[in-house]
Amino acid sequence: MAYRNLEVSNRGAVRTITVNRPDKLNALNRDTLNELTLAFNQAAQDDSVRAVILAGAGEKAFVAGADISEMNGYTPTQAQGFSRAGQQLMTRIERLGKPVVARIQGFALGGGMELAMACHLRIASEKAKFGQPEINLGLIPGFGGTQRLLRLAGRQAALELCLTGALIQAQRAYELGIVSRVVAPEALDETVNTLADQLAASAPLAAAGILDAVLQGGETSLDQGLEFETQAFALAFSTDDMREGTSAFLEKRKPEFKGR
Repeated sequence: MAYRNLEVSNRGAVRTITVNRPDKLNALNRDTLNELTLAFNQAAQDDSVRAVILAGAGEKAFVAGADISEMNGYTPTQAQGFSRAGQQLMTRIERLGKPVVARIQGFALGGGMELAMACHLRIASEKAKFGQPEINLGLIPGFGGTQRLLRLAGRQAALELCLTGALIQAQRAYELGIVSRVVAPEALDETVNTLADQLAASAPLAAAGILDAVLQGGETSLDQGLEFETQAFALAFSTDDMREGTSAFLEKRKPEFKGR
């Protein structure tokens, strides 16, 4: 389908979803949240899609935040709905069941940082900058920033970034565990594409099991998480992909996973 604020393209089993509002530094308004939710729902339902890249158009920003011009007129009830729509989108991405890689150049601020943190892996240009500056607007993060930042970087970093509204460089984000890799700007596309291709070639059912074990099992006690892992491990033995993977290993050939 045609989108007003997104560009969606396929390269083999990799789907790229690009927020395309460069004149607004790809800021997230309600329409864009709705379109992103639809695009990720479609990616989840399309068996030909094995991995997703999430990007922002232009070089200035991944996503510079929520659209302040739209938010400025919200009532508390409208703000609550906007927050819930954003949180539902972030949860949809996080629980997609397929690996999602964020390609981050320029600014990833506020809702943009929250969008990046909902992805499973984050590759940042050396020029990228991160921050949760909502406090400077008299607000708090509303798309999951306080919670995912806490889980990714720990309480001290979450409090410092959210209370000060300070921007940090990509290298500092890497040191805090917020991004997976930092690369030169000219290497960003190659790095992201290579990683996405690798993820798309892996066993999709196993990938889904890993995502579930880490993201959902990780929210429980250690004993419960270990049991979650054991059940997912056992379930993998019912798949054709497991037979293909082990047979290919023993036969010293490359496996061809079918997602069955």
